[in-house]
Amino acid sequence: MTDVAHPPSDADDKTALTPHAQIRHAVMLVNPLSGSVGPRAAGEAEALLGQYDLKAEVVSFEGGNFDQIIADAFAAKPDVIFVLAGDGTARSVASKAKPDGPMIAPLPGGTMNMLPKALYGTADWKLALKRALEEGEPQAVSGGEVQGEYFYCAAILGSPALWAPAREAMRTGKIKLAWQYGRRALKRAFSGRLRFTLDGGEKRRTEALVLISPMISKAMEDPIGLEAAAMDPSDTTQAFRLAATALFSDWRQDPAVSTRPAKRIEVRARSKIPAVIDGEPLLLKPEAVIRFVPKAFKALAPKPPSAEDSI
Repeated sequence: MTDVAHPPSDADDKTALTPHAQIRHAVMLVNPLSGSVGPRAAGEAEALLGQYDLKAEVVSFEGGNFDQIIADAFAAKPDVIFVLAGDGTARSVASKAKPDGPMIAPLPGGTMNMLPKALYGTADWKLALKRALEEGEPQAVSGGEVQGEYFYCAAILGSPALWAPAREAMRTGKIKLAWQYGRRALKRAFSGRLRFTLDGGEKRRTEALVLISPMISKAMEDPIGLEAAAMDPSDTTQAFRLAATALFSDWRQDPAVSTRPAKRIEVRARSKIPAVIDGEPLLLKPEAVIRFVPKAFKALAPKPPSAEDSI
């Protein structure tokens, strides 16, 4: 039998995809108006995806019809949906996927990028895309849910949550905005304490409660619950210190902090509870229940996750 030489195909020139996941069809959602994305991102994404042997569609969020665009992406039944947008959009897409949906790859296109940095270890969306395509494999991501909102990294409840927007504005060089956020936080800070229970245990009071997913918690090796950290400063000076260092230093060693895993957390306050979930500020009702979700969605990411923002 004589071997017949075949001319090289286009696929021969393509970069190899990850051997750990089956990826034939990908959809990438791009919001050019989001944090660190920019107007050229969609074209750059098409060029990058074109280097791989797969069917890929890049869709820009135009006209503000986010819900329909996301619904159409799922209706296309791709193997993976890449999301280059803000933190809130990434959370929204991931929460719609559920464990039996397509793999989700939230790329760093927002402001804080907590979830993308935990999965890919970078704030560079092009590098994160490359790592997902060439090294990624499907892996279950656990998280938490409160009042219909999902988080996959961390939630801060109580007065320190008011400082998160100011701290982020300062980090990105927006000094005037940081000052405005800081003044707002000062007016509201330390005006009320939280009452909470962990898994139906004893009722406790605290200034703030931080709930951290197993994916990025340095204190947890297995996904047995959310790490619940109660911050109970004895005075205003100590409270300011915790607000400034929470999630960014070895804060577990602080005598004002106690931690333990929990699957169901009930929180009460006299008024609406300020919170930040995966970098997004919001107000919770005066009575809130946070539950642990062991398998929230499937991510396409290197294993183990890069976890640049482990805390």
